[in-house]
Amino acid sequence: MRIIILTGQSGAGKSVALHLLEDEGFYCVDNLPASVLLATVAVLQAAGHAQVAVGVDARGQSNLTEAVAAIEALRAEHAVQVVFLEASEACLLRRFSETRRRHPLHLGDKALGECIADEREMLSDLAAVGRRIDTSGVTANALRAWLKGFLAIGGGAFTVVFESFGFKHSLPLDTDLLYDVRCLVNPHYRTELRPLTGRDAPVAAFLAADSEVQAMLADIQGFLTRWLPVYVADNRAYLTVALGCTGGQHRSVWFAETLAASFGASYQVLVRHRDLPP
Repeated sequence: MRIIILTGQSGAGKSVALHLLEDEGFYCVDNLPASVLLATVAVLQAAGHAQVAVGVDARGQSNLTEAVAAIEALRAEHAVQVVFLEASEACLLRRFSETRRRHPLHLGDKALGECIADEREMLSDLAAVGRRIDTSGVTANALRAWLKGFLAIGGGAFTVVFESFGFKHSLPLDTDLLYDVRCLVNPHYRTELRPLTGRDAPVAAFLAADSEVQAMLADIQGFLTRWLPVYVADNRAYLTVALGCTGGQHRSVWFAETLAASFGASYQVLVRHRDLPP
């Protein structure tokens, strides 16, 4: 069986992920107690289900260590992926405020921020065994697109995600390799280039003409050329390469686009620009 365990913080997008997988033909079960995870999978296997998605979170759980043990037991017999969705405290506070929904751990004697902190601590064991995806500031449509790539739905190929971001907006949490390109020439200081992005031809030409930009590009390409096959051999489904500049508008965007074009012939690639407007 192919089993996807969806877990993470309340408000981080687990329902969006489950609905996506249901649409893709997975048999989905939400809020399953860890104590019955193995038995549930056995019943579904006997019923002939080849693709199953299970939502596991902190609601009603007394010991999530049991969930980790159950996942490891499943991995001995099935193809199991664990996806851990998380978001910053500020983002979760805003989402709960906008939806006016009660946090699952709220019992009347704690503030929302305390519930979020408690849940993050309770889920730490699951976070350690899962693929962590930061959904802060991410729309539902963008999350669906990311998950399709991460889970290789319909394809199953190794996927390289090239993600641009701005350091001033915080680090992405779901990064495997991170490159800081802030030391390079900045198009922001050219008046005619400032309103553009790294996807625009004038910015691309400006950066491509700089020798230090080309040198760093060659170094990153060389590293990835050498080591991507090793990540593939490690049975990974995906690898996120994050490129960061100051604001996430020019240099990091150009690097992400250029690297994706460079490796697109050899690997399945995705490009996402976290801090560009939709």
